[in-house]
Amino acid sequence: MIKAYCLFLAATILIGCGEDEYVYPDLITEMVCLKTNAEGFGTQIVTDEGKVWHLREGNQPNSLTTDSIYRVVCRYAPQTPSEGTSLEATAYSFLSVIAPIPLPTTSFEAIYTDPVSIQSIWRSGDYLNMILNIKIKEKGSKLAFIEDGISTGDNGKQTLNLTLFHNRNNDIEGFDQKYYLSVPLWHYHNILQKGDAIVFNLNTYKEGMTSRIFTY
Repeated sequence: MIKAYCLFLAATILIGCGEDEYVYPDLITEMVCLKTNAEGFGTQIVTDEGKVWHLREGNQPNSLTTDSIYRVVCRYAPQTPSEGTSLEATAYSFLSVIAPIPLPTTSFEAIYTDPVSIQSIWRSGDYLNMILNIKIKEKGSKLAFIEDGISTGDNGKQTLNLTLFHNRNNDIEGFDQKYYLSVPLWHYHNILQKGDAIVFNLNTYKEGMTSRIFTY
């Protein structure tokens, strides 16, 4: 069985060429799932729309957990028409995405909601994605998702309530560090129905404790 992992990966693929020999193509940058094979090579990237791009040999990150799925930000260039049946791509870089399954409040010894800055939050496929900026100096932050419960309204619609867990470890607020995160909404396939709501709560420098609402 393929397992989904919270990725802490920073693999970069470098193409060695002289300055006058190579012109970089137009690159697509997006959050995708990177699939590995039985040898620990990342052989495919799958977009949130379900499109599968096969990575060319010599362009595959290795030494990864076998038969697994990593959530990453990938910069890649399609090598075949996107409407084709067998799609190939060249990947140029991978950045880690924090994508743990939300846990109930009882799973945490203490609840921290230290502030962040929102660059963007959006729903895409089976994920709720976000780019956040956090002020750090040297200690870094611990990030996770809290599941605050699922409520049902008078109309029968359900609401999933989530909160960003952020412990900045009393670090000095020095410079902004960008973090990529994804909530795995596929975890709720057998619980939520189309049209149900997702309320994501987080503490921000600008708005204080605030919420963003999405439709499942």
